Amino acid sequence: MDDQRVGKIVRALRRRRGWRQTDLASAAGCSQNLISLVERGHLDRLSVRTVRRIAMVLEASLDLEIRWRGAALDRMLDEDHARLVAFVAEHLRSLGWLVEIEVTYSEYGERGSFDLLAFHPACGVVLAIEVKTDIPSAEATVRKLDEKSRLAMRIARARFNWQTAAAARLLVINDSPTQRARVGRHQPLFDAAFPARNVAIRRWLRQPGGADPGFVSIRDHRGGKSALPARERIRVPKTPFSNPGVAG
Repeated sequence: MDDQRVGKIVRALRRRRGWRQTDLASAAGCSQNLISLVERGHLDRLSVRTVRRIAMVLEASLDLEIRWRGAALDRMLDEDHARLVAFVAEHLRSLGWLVEIEVTYSEYGERGSFDLLAFHPACGVVLAIEVKTDIPSAEATVRKLDEKSRLAMRIARARFNWQTAAAARLLVINDSPTQRARVGRHQPLFDAAFPARNVAIRRWLRQPGGADPGFVSIRDHRGGKSALPARERIRVPKTPFSNPGVAG
């Protein structure tokens, strides 16, 4: 994150609204002095929560970036993500799902890729799956998965000739105290988008139909064994995070 660039963006967005610093401060629930610090790039003197709140008032979002040893950090994160994707794919295939990994799409100006796109031939359900080792933005995660679930049937039919009758979505998040805390901070959002529990999700994956699974937190076993089979423990915080609802 470039502190000076963040300051310039905040100032530009504030001026675009025709606001004074005091107007932005009032909307964000902070002092005019804090707004001045942000716009001058002195983010080290503010909490991340404060800067995020200021950005949110301006209908923007703040993304933090950590750099470490050049591309080594990207490779490490990619390895963790790939391992988690493999865990999920292995379990789905054991339950009779057809699974495709990293399916790209470009439909009506919407572009992206499915971490996993799965199809249950017996039930005609296609499942759009997003796998996350980290959730930098809860809103963006929910919005993107909603887009994918809307496009899943069209892409499944065109790309793989899967005869789909309904589409569902599943968000899989690596289980860690950090991720549980982040989901907890956005609990109303996750409750609305993904109301199902892990037990319901496991049952649904065996026999899909009706509502679709929304959220599952799984333990990432580093030894290479799947984190999803029934003999393994699937962990969920005590507060509700999930949802099955058929999108299609």
